[in-house]
Amino acid sequence: MTWRQKPLILFLCLCLSGPALAYSMLQGGSPLQGGSPIPASLPLGAAAAGPSLFRGREGGSLFEPVAPRVRQAPARPVPRGGSQVERLRTLIASVEADPAKGYDSVQFQARIQPPKPPTLMTLDEVFAWIRATPGQQHAIGRYQIVPATLRGLTQRLGLAGTTRFTPALQDALADQLLEDAGFGAFLEGQLPRASFMNNLARIWAALPNASGQSHYHGIAGNRAAFSRASFEDQFRAIFPG
Repeated sequence: MTWRQKPLILFLCLCLSGPALAYSMLQGGSPLQGGSPIPASLPLGAAAAGPSLFRGREGGSLFEPVAPRVRQAPARPVPRGGSQVERLRTLIASVEADPAKGYDSVQFQARIQPPKPPTLMTLDEVFAWIRATPGQQHAIGRYQIVPATLRGLTQRLGLAGTTRFTPALQDALADQLLEDAGFGAFLEGQLPRASFMNNLARIWAALPNASGQSHYHGIAGNRAAFSRASFEDQFRAIFPG
């Protein structure tokens, strides 16, 4: 079974039980807290019904519209344990999330913070906070997902507004973004390493593209958190060869 064939339910069906249980191998669909079940037939990374956030990979931004993120945290070593996808998520989070808050991270320039930790909020509550606080940054969670991207993922995956923004859900949303960047194609040898890394840099502003800079360099202060050489070294530690 390839990585893309593992059902999204692997990451979502135990949202109430915490992230550790969310990774156990389960069969069939299971509803999220207060929400609708995720279809067991939806493979992880498969495009659900509805328009894609992404315009393709020939020039321009990988997602639309561009929503600048300003996160300049230093990179931290990627743990050796865990699966490749877990280690890749950890690498991304190391330059995007607040290390002290992790899944409860909120963009550090947000003047008005959410009323409670993001992992305790439903998607409806997250979007209500976004609407109530215009004119500020709203990237949220371990992977600093911006509103337009979160809204698009919610629609594509058919998530109910009462679904909680748990660690397991955040991991699953990140996995969808990884697949949109071509993760499955990369694992199957159909997408070059450099191209996949560039696609990741188009999604997460703190990662450097081939130029060594953030894809959004200079937009609202965005810059790469480390050099391209460092990115390549850490990437090869996860995906040798």
